[in-house]
Amino acid sequence: MKPVLAFDIETIPDVGGLRRLHGLDAALSDDEVAELAFQQRRASSGNDFLPLHLQRVTVISCVLRIGKDFRVWSLAEPEQGEAEIIQRFFDGIEKFTPQIVSWNGSGFDLPVLHYRGLMHGVVAPRYWDLGDGDYSDSREFKWNNYISRYHMRHLDLMDLLAMYQPRASVPLDELARLIGFPGKLGMDGSKVWSAWQAGRNAEIRDYCETDALNTYLVSVCFRRMRGEIARAGYENEMASVRAELARIDKPHWREFLAAWQ
Repeated sequence: MKPVLAFDIETIPDVGGLRRLHGLDAALSDDEVAELAFQQRRASSGNDFLPLHLQRVTVISCVLRIGKDFRVWSLAEPEQGEAEIIQRFFDGIEKFTPQIVSWNGSGFDLPVLHYRGLMHGVVAPRYWDLGDGDYSDSREFKWNNYISRYHMRHLDLMDLLAMYQPRASVPLDELARLIGFPGKLGMDGSKVWSAWQAGRNAEIRDYCETDALNTYLVSVCFRRMRGEIARAGYENEMASVRAELARIDKPHWREFLAAWQ
């Protein structure tokens, strides 16, 4: 089986960018700048979801399966800045050339990483390979690359399961819980900004990791439905993931395992 990398990102308002674009008074606090942007967004669109280029990446959580090796980790502030977080994510794609798996990655996560990576001078040749690169197998990417919606090198589970129809898409949390996985635990995307302001960075990271793992687990279910693995292989993978989480032995994974009944 080829390497599989399931991932999720969390973002906060790009306060610095908002100040620059709107020429805001330096005396305004970050909270005031963000609230002004939310108000303007609500007036124009009816919601306070900021445009993707104004979403600052604060954490990328990853679940990597390579053969028998399983790893879950995060690239996150304050340990790394946004530029380093994004560059290291694409460096992983450069190194392992995995299938990347997301939930709404085509509609949110990857476009955000594109815009923010462009701002920071991030380099990602393998990711952007469309069959005209310098790699020995580059021509294969003409028919199966990370960019095309209908290729499997990037598997956006939400998009595919909904047959590319936005009205048919469902929340990851609800689908994961219906299957029998824990789903979201204690936080959702709407609470990230307030948690960030309160200095609860670790809580945001832990939440993002559980979302990435829910995405991975649902992808294993999809592989079984698609006939890539048999029932025994599916059950073995579930048992293996449980064992790995127990070995990590961190509070959010103990909570995750307790909810995974």
